[in-house]
Amino acid sequence: MSAYGFAHLRVRRPHADILEYLERIQDTLDPFHGRFVIHGPPAELVEGDWPGSMVLLEFPDLDTARAWYRSPAYQAIIRLRTDHIDGDLLLIEGVGPDYDPRVRAAKLRDRSAAG
Repeated sequence: MSAYGFAHLRVRRPHADILEYLERIQDTLDPFHGRFVIHGPPAELVEGDWPGSMVLLEFPDLDTARAWYRSPAYQAIIRLRTDHIDGDLLLIEGVGPDYDPRVRAAKLRDRSAAG
C-alpha cells in the first residue's frame, strides 16, 4: 500500500541552502521510488486557516518511506531545509482502493459504545 511523506511548511526564510536542497532531494528519492505529488503553493484555502504551504511525497509503502527518511543521502541534506524552514513532516500509510469510511465510522462507534 502506498505511503506518503506529508510536510506542512510554515515559515520559510529564503536562503541558498534551500535551493541546494531542492537541487539534491530528487536524487535521495529515486532509489526509494519516491516522487513529489504536491509541491505547493499555490493552494486554494476553502476552510479554516492554513499558514504556509505543503509538500506531499509518495512511496511504495511505509517501510520504504522510513528507509528514505533515514537514508544517509537524505540525512546529509536535511539541515539545508530545517535550518531555514519551520514545519512538520509526517510519514503515513495511505488507504487502499477498497477503503470505505463507513467501516471506520462503525468501528469508532463500536469503540465509543464499549468505552
